[in-house]
Amino acid sequence: MAVPELLRGQLRLPLICSPMFLASGPELVLAQCKAGVVGTFPTLNARPEAALDDWLTRITADLDDWNATHPDQRAAPFGVNLILHRSNPRHEADLECVVRHRVPIVITSVGRPDAVVERVHAYGGLVLHDVVSVAHARKAVASGVDGLILVCAGAGGHGGNLSPFALVAEVRAFWDGPLILAGALSSGRSLRAAQVMGADLGYMGTRFIATQESAADEAHKAMIVRDSAEDILYTPVFSGIWANYLNNSVVAAGIDPASLVGQQTGGKDDLFSSLEVKPKAWKDIWSAGQGIGSINDIPSVAQLVQRMQREYAEALQTPADFA
Repeated sequence: MAVPELLRGQLRLPLICSPMFLASGPELVLAQCKAGVVGTFPTLNARPEAALDDWLTRITADLDDWNATHPDQRAAPFGVNLILHRSNPRHEADLECVVRHRVPIVITSVGRPDAVVERVHAYGGLVLHDVVSVAHARKAVASGVDGLILVCAGAGGHGGNLSPFALVAEVRAFWDGPLILAGALSSGRSLRAAQVMGADLGYMGTRFIATQESAADEAHKAMIVRDSAEDILYTPVFSGIWANYLNNSVVAAGIDPASLVGQQTGGKDDLFSSLEVKPKAWKDIWSAGQGIGSINDIPSVAQLVQRMQREYAEALQTPADFA
């Protein structure tokens, strides 16, 4: 296994909690890290822009205090997600803030991470990059990233459409570094399955939306608990990039999901023309992955991680039986 040095011996589960727009805030990140898994958040969640400095100051100080008073139960490192696409006007300012605070883990998405790699490596941080294809993975490796996050079919939010069996195997053929797998993971058993498949760590988001510390709307959490994989809609209409959403949130926004079939981003305005209030991705149209069928409650992060630890341990001890 190619677990980064920064994480060796620091985790109670092989898990990085993914940065979720609107849902991931300091409360969720701190709870995740204190429970022994990597907590992360998108820098864009800190609003206004100046709030990012406050969030990073708070998280760093709180985790330092925790580690000082819990030497036998130290917190896992935390990370942030930087959106590199030209549509993000905060990219440069957020990177400056991240470097100033020496954030341990930086997750880059939607763009070339070269400049981020240089800046983060200068202070000893890790850069992990989201990819949905082999071509994206090769480009990220060439940029010098420390690890690849394979966002496979069934992942909440922006996700690819490749099976993890296919993508992990193809990427492992040329990359022996840290590999993190995303796509419908929601239990300790699925984390172990990801490792058996060839990944080093799991990447889990939707399961942590439905927790007490999540900043997501309570109705969003309830819908995740109530719905199943059949209620997930994969479409590029709302954000311009293919993503998985809760079908029932689309209906609640006044849109017939059948009208989205075959639609690309260009038809969004026409589809929404009859609506008094045009829905927004993430805020009104809620995201979730295909793993929601096994999510049945809204526990605290600590309770959830403890449960997954038991599931993971049981999976390790389960022998293969071909009789």
